[in-house]
Amino acid sequence: MTLSTDTIAAIATPSGNGGVGIIRLSGNASKAIALQLIDKQQILKPRYAHFATFLDAQQGILDSGLLLYFPAPASYTGEDVIEIQAHGGAVVLDMLLRRVLQLGARLARPGEFSERAFLNGKLDLAQAEAIADLIDSSTEQSVRSAQKSMQGIFSQKINELVDELTELRIFVEAAIDFVDEEIDFLGDGVVEAKIRTLGEKVKQIQTTAQQGRLLRDGMNVVLAGKPNAGKSSLLNALAGHEAAIVTEFAGTTRDVLRERIQLDGMPLHIIDTAGLRDSDNVVEKEGIRRAHLEMQKADCIVLLVDVREGKPDPQLLASLPKSTQLIVIYNKIDLIGQSPAKVQTENGWQFYVSLKPEQGLHLLTDYLKATMGYSAETDNVFIARRRHLDALAVAQQAIQTALMQLQTQLAGELVAEELKIAQNSLAEITGQFTPDDLLGKIFSSFCIGK
Repeated sequence: MTLSTDTIAAIATPSGNGGVGIIRLSGNASKAIALQLIDKQQILKPRYAHFATFLDAQQGILDSGLLLYFPAPASYTGEDVIEIQAHGGAVVLDMLLRRVLQLGARLARPGEFSERAFLNGKLDLAQAEAIADLIDSSTEQSVRSAQKSMQGIFSQKINELVDELTELRIFVEAAIDFVDEEIDFLGDGVVEAKIRTLGEKVKQIQTTAQQGRLLRDGMNVVLAGKPNAGKSSLLNALAGHEAAIVTEFAGTTRDVLRERIQLDGMPLHIIDTAGLRDSDNVVEKEGIRRAHLEMQKADCIVLLVDVREGKPDPQLLASLPKSTQLIVIYNKIDLIGQSPAKVQTENGWQFYVSLKPEQGLHLLTDYLKATMGYSAETDNVFIARRRHLDALAVAQQAIQTALMQLQTQLAGELVAEELKIAQNSLAEITGQFTPDDLLGKIFSSFCIGK
């Protein structure tokens, strides 16, 4: 990726009509273009709102408003930036933008202002992504988490890990060169302890990042179970309205129903599915097939069971994805006079509730909120994306492999290679790593005689 020298321009406010609309320019020619646009020459003071009249090519008035100048490098992109604040009519803004383009700017590509900020070192890749996440945030919690990522909290944690991995690689590389010495640098336990510590730190960040991903994207919860177990009733209870048809006849739901809700500001995607049973009906069989597809993509599966049937059907349990979190809900406790309860077992959490009449549903909703990070700990959650989780998973696997290579083989070269994989994977999150950086640190820290 190379930095363009063009001056770019774009409308920075949403499409449609409003009281105020903003056009943003970035690049070396921004100030010159702004001076040609206004009705009279004036000195543009940095970070000062200048009132001006904006003119077309024939010196006719296009609009009047405010003009702000942010000289490089103290700007969002690190380049000279101009912001034109005009009236927010769509036609007015389009006329102003066309005039700016006539004066030498080109239309910016999507995300190009943030791209330039990244290339100019004003923010890293994770911070740039957090800007888009902040704009797209649909809940207060996701806004707060996106702000933390924008402030660099996530990046700081990743950079600290990368630095520790770099130092450990330097140590291992040096130990390889001194294998003939009396001191066993690889076998004395120091490297093993450091690798274990790094693994724990990555695991902690993975947990927090997973909560951040749920805040950003929402939690996908699939409702599964036999017909008439209460799946559609649970969907309606969580949604707060009659989103699904509920009857006493088994197999009422034959397709996938989706409902997006919020639990105290936490986004939740509820997917109601067809009842799981053997069927010769073509339509019902297709609904069951789609149910299994949704479960493969779920963050959590809520399995509903009629409490009068006892434990879940073993065959049904065997058909569920093993890697997905499972919650079992025993419904219709009112029919046997049982009280609502939340029970932890070896296989996960179980809830005893009644959906008609509603009893104990708050136990489930409180648990779902806690799973998504709704607690006092939420202030420590930063926004994260799937690619961040994937990079952390690669790093964690590489660290565990490095530990195995050390314990079983004392293979310094293989340990160093796995640490390099972990380091590069984490550095992909911020986009700041280059191989030359590592080489420079190695040569400046050690004199290894080569």
